[in-house]
Parts: sequence; C-alpha cells; structure tokens
Amino acid sequence: MAYWLFKSEPFKWSWEMQKAKAKAGEEWDGIRNYQARNFMRDMKIGDLGFFYHSNEGKEVVGIVEVCKEIHPDSTTDDPRWECVDIKAVKDLPKPVTLADVKATPALAEMALVKSMRLSVQPVRPDEWALVCKMGGL
Repeated sequence: MAYWLFKSEPFKWSWEMQKAKAKAGEEWDGIRNYQARNFMRDMKIGDLGFFYHSNEGKEVVGIVEVCKEIHPDSTTDDPRWECVDIKAVKDLPKPVTLADVKATPALAEMALVKSMRLSVQPVRPDEWALVCKMGGL
C-alpha cells in the first residue's frame, strides 16, 4: 500500500463535500500538472491519502481511499489528463495544520513542506504514521 496527499481548496471541493459522496467516491479531476498526474498513475485501489484543505485552513482534515484507478479525466477531452477516484474514510479527530507539520523536525522532508504547490503528493510511511498520530489516530 502507498500513501498520498490530495490538496483541495475548500471553497471548490471541501472535506464535507467529499464525505457527502460516501462509498461512491468522487473523481479527483482537474489536475493539470504532469507530476501530479504521474503520481495518480502509480496509485492502486486501497491506497490511502490525506485530504488537505489548501489556502483556507491549510490543514489535513481527513483520510481518503483510492476507489478507482487511473482513467480519463471527465472534465476534458485532452487525453493527456487522467485521474483516480477517491472516497472519504474518516475524519482526523484533530486537524493537522501546515504549521504543525513545519514545526515537526521529522516531517522536514515531507512533500507538503518541500513541494507545497503540488496538488497530489506521495507520503512516506513514516510521515503517514506521524501525521496520523498528530491528528489523534
């Protein structure tokens, strides 16, 4: 299993909106960055990810699961762009802020700190475990 982080601006797609999709999940569409798209190509059903509110809040608020592997992005006819579907799994009891992550030396190399603009990012297993612990899981 691999771990990921999915960033979304809450006014466009919030954690509450993601949870409302329940088990059906939702296409993680609109990604127009090759590196982020390539990360999605590596994802497998059952991989887990953090759901991160960017711009507003700047915090990890929940955990999602990949429920459909890479397929054409329905928001474009351009065949270069693909996406996965994700479904909400659980809330983080205590959201983990970007400030919390940056203040934690063991997370200094996390993509969230190093590649802040990337909307889909890998998360190492040790980073996953630590952020989960910080979030009350």
